[in-house]
Amino acid sequence: MRQFGPPDSPPPTNIPKKPRDSYIIDCLYSYTYIWPQYGRHFWFYPTRVEYGEVSGYIWTGQNWTFYGFDLEIIDQVACYPVSTLY
Repeated sequence: MRQFGPPDSPPPTNIPKKPRDSYIIDCLYSYTYIWPQYGRHFWFYPTRVEYGEVSGYIWTGQNWTFYGFDLEIIDQVACYPVSTLY
């Protein structure tokens, strides 16, 4: 598990299915697909969840860029690979 800096490779090409219930805290240091309440969905690599905000690296389509935002904007998230425990 890598704990500092962005991932070494681009996110997966397959977009996971949107779950009914999800929590960003379960996706730390994982490729994570974010569905915001408004706007476009995106790949994210979260490295910190704290005080109502999340920060990490957003995929721009060409590289990973450091980014942070308010947890309130999140509708659902899916970590990759999707867990098969449920």
